[in-house]
This record gives sequence, C-alpha cells and structure tokens, in this order.
Amino acid sequence: MRMGKGVEAALHCCLVMHWLEGRPITSAQLAEFFDLPPAYLQKTLRSLVADGIAEAVRGQSGGFALARPAAKISLMDVVAAVEGRKPAFQCEEIRLAGRSGELGPRTGQCAIAHAMARAETTYRAALAAQSIADIADQTGLGVRDRTVAALT
Repeated sequence: MRMGKGVEAALHCCLVMHWLEGRPITSAQLAEFFDLPPAYLQKTLRSLVADGIAEAVRGQSGGFALARPAAKISLMDVVAAVEGRKPAFQCEEIRLAGRSGELGPRTGQCAIAHAMARAETTYRAALAAQSIADIADQTGLGVRDRTVAALT
C-alpha cells in the first residue's frame, strides 16, 4: 500500500503542533518549515480539522493547533483523515468474469480477498496502537527543542 505525501506532512505537522503545546502555528509557517506548497499543506490541515484532530484558531495569533491531546491521536486517525477510510484493497470479483467465470458459480469471498482484509486489519491496528505522543517520545527532546526554537 502506498500512502500519499499528505500523510507524512500531516504526521509531521501534528508532531510540531504537539511540541508547541497549544500555541497555534500558521499553515504558511509549517509550509515554509517543511518546504511544502502552502495550498497543498492547507488542504491537508483542513482534513485534520474536519476529522477533529486539529482546530483552526482565528485571530491575530491564529493558526492550527491540536484539538485533543497527542496521546489521544493515533497514527491511524491521521491516515484516515488524509487518505480516507476506504479499504486499500477493493475486490472486484474478477474471478467471476471472462473464462474464469465460466468455471461455475462460487460462493463467498475468495481467499485473496480474505488475505488482503486480514493484512489491512493488521496494518490498521498497528497504526491505531501508536499515538502522536508515542512518536514524540521516540523522537527525543533535542529534536523537539530545536524545532520549537526554529519556529518561535
């Protein structure tokens, strides 16, 4: 499975927002910091807001901040906000088409669809078991301090 660049951007932005401890940061600041197109990052941040991961803060000191504690935001939450919730594998039942379909009726899902569903369940569970706070803990205080200093 391939996830878009938006997932990486969203995860890094969530980490930065966590480190800023509620102080809003603008999409322009984040775009410049990560060298991303501002309109692209704005769209990604809006996806986080729509799913209740981030909030848009209005006013002179406005921007984006996490809407809930980082420990309550899983990596799967972020992936779902950016990529959507549809399964990565969509069984089109090609086994029932063409000459294969002439082999006679088949009932239930095929073994391939079952295997792909099991794999998806495993990967989603692994992402759901890790939070933005977990990633922050793994990253270390030095990276956090340098990042915060560069943004303030």
